[in-house]
Amino acid sequence: MTKIIGLTGGIGSGKTTIAGYFEAMGIPVYIADDAAKKVMQSNEIITAIQATFGSGVFENNILNRAKLADIVFNNADKLTLLNAIVHPAVKKDFEDWLLKHEKEPYIIYEAAILFESGRYKECDIIITVTAPQETRIERVMSRDKTTREHVLKRMDMQWNDEQRLANSNYVIHNLNLKNAKQEVVKILKILNIKQNHS
Repeated sequence: MTKIIGLTGGIGSGKTTIAGYFEAMGIPVYIADDAAKKVMQSNEIITAIQATFGSGVFENNILNRAKLADIVFNNADKLTLLNAIVHPAVKKDFEDWLLKHEKEPYIIYEAAILFESGRYKECDIIITVTAPQETRIERVMSRDKTTREHVLKRMDMQWNDEQRLANSNYVIHNLNLKNAKQEVVKILKILNIKQNHS
């Protein structure tokens, strides 16, 4: 039975970079955010988004993700509505993906809102990636060409590190890439020992 490792962390923590390290070590990785972008291109999801948020979030019949993000990250109720549309589709996509990797001892499920969405309940192990808040803010401002205020709003919509760590098996401190890589290797060694004894 494939064990699901949930990998999470707040916006700007560098969890996708860490997921890349696990992948480089030979562990299949599923990125929930990438899957969400993919399913949001399906006719069924586009129709549901249009019915819920109106045609204002579309330009030339193409979903404007930035406009939609601006709406949902300023309104928790609207974010809940969007998640209710997208999450079931991502869940189905993940289940299909998992079937293709059922012979693997471990896979990584990487999601920013692993806890908020309730998906953590399906994970056998949970790893949280952390970084100092100021570092995270700077990373996201640089990456998304956005404002500090916008990043802080996004952070407010997510669990904080204390909440995540209280529910995690392992933590990776992503202060610099070299140390983060070493922590990935250390966790893999522990998991292999556990695997060999199970």
